[in-house]
Amino acid sequence: MKVLFIDIDTLRPDHMGCYGYPRNTTPHMDKVAADGLRFDQYYCSDAPCLPSRAALVSGRFGIHNGAVGHSGTNADRRLTGRPRGFSDQADNFNFHTLFRRAGMFTASISTFPERHSSWWFNAGFNETYNVGGRGGESGEEILPVALEWLERHSGRPDWFLHLHLWDPHTPYRAPESFGNPFVREPLCTFVDEEVLQQHLRHVGPHCLNEFNMYDDQEYPQYPRYPGRASDMAGLRKILDGYDCGIAYADSIVGQILDELRRRGEYEETAIFITSDHGENMGEFGIYGEHATADHPTCHIPMIVKWPGGPRGAADGGLHYSLDLVPTMAELLGLPCWEKWDGQSFASALTGGEAAGRPFLVLSQMAHVCQRSVRMDDWLYIRTYHDGYHLFDREMLFNLREDPYEQRDVKEAYPDVVNRLAHVLLNWVDEQMLRSDAASDPLWEVMKEGGPSHTRGFLPAYLRRLEATGRAEGAQELRRRHPDAL
Repeated sequence: MKVLFIDIDTLRPDHMGCYGYPRNTTPHMDKVAADGLRFDQYYCSDAPCLPSRAALVSGRFGIHNGAVGHSGTNADRRLTGRPRGFSDQADNFNFHTLFRRAGMFTASISTFPERHSSWWFNAGFNETYNVGGRGGESGEEILPVALEWLERHSGRPDWFLHLHLWDPHTPYRAPESFGNPFVREPLCTFVDEEVLQQHLRHVGPHCLNEFNMYDDQEYPQYPRYPGRASDMAGLRKILDGYDCGIAYADSIVGQILDELRRRGEYEETAIFITSDHGENMGEFGIYGEHATADHPTCHIPMIVKWPGGPRGAADGGLHYSLDLVPTMAELLGLPCWEKWDGQSFASALTGGEAAGRPFLVLSQMAHVCQRSVRMDDWLYIRTYHDGYHLFDREMLFNLREDPYEQRDVKEAYPDVVNRLAHVLLNWVDEQMLRSDAASDPLWEVMKEGGPSHTRGFLPAYLRRLEATGRAEGAQELRRRHPDAL
């Protein structure tokens, strides 16, 4: 069996044609969706990049594996400790090792392990390829490595290849020669002139005034990446930069798929297309960042072309990305590990049967400290550290009526708030009972100074807010975060 796992960083589904996006960003990936199964409610349990892949690879929530941030203690996976064998059970039962245990030759083309010092990601691979960009490379550096790998392994009957592309991630790095296929197309956004003016007063990193997180610095080597945006033309540059990154990644994917077709291997190859997380593109006034435990950050694409499986179908059930580990174990005829948190959806891949969950709990501890509950039409968010965005402690959104999270309706639905807060409380209690550790990593992050991307930035950011007409926001941040000054 051949398996191609395409991992495209920072790809939100609603910017893909097969998920309904009007711009033609993903024609090649759309064809795979037409040949397979599209999952419409697929989420990373823990965001952003490092925590998401830690959860996927381990099959365990961040509250269990411990890797929930981008710096500090909780940027590392928890040590197994005394139960550890000659080799670590967490590595012996990870996602990639499943394919090795099934007798397949495994390889990864990715710079993720070096970018985040997350070398556990490589466990289970026979070969790993690192082009050396630490996540700053674009697809033209990955493509020749992938094509050469397929050439060398064309006669091998069983392989698993993990292919990682960064192009939609900031800073937008699609080559200038790619051009801008969307320059004359309408903006596909909920942001109009009125909303834009509101966002120009926003307080918090990665907003229109500080697209470069806490400042408006630009980089000559990334001409698609603006430092700030003050009008609709500036907003277009942001959105076009993101969509060009997606379209360029799709063009790379297309060339790899064409090579499989040329070799007559496309039909027999199982193909997965997914992402580590999505992206805020105006939600909460945040642009070009995966900064929250909400729908745009945690909702990710999942397209599966499984030989003999459903074609041109869609699954509407709620799933975590970590559910893929027990799913593949079942499909490959391997036993499950009792430490996995995932729930198999193999029946959806083989027979189109529903296998979703009743609710999901989503977590973010790198840019903010938040946990949320995704259930029915609702998204309930509880904030422990606001990441300097001045979020309320609790927020509630009806995603069916308000998919871009513009109207917090907690005052109108106190019963829903109470019900979902209760769901969250029970979930934390249940997970801590199953945990090998005595503490919740959320509180470890808080005690080390808060989310990774807030530490040390507040004093300079307050001065910038005051210099750009947002002194009231600076005053409120001082009140909320005196320990960060």
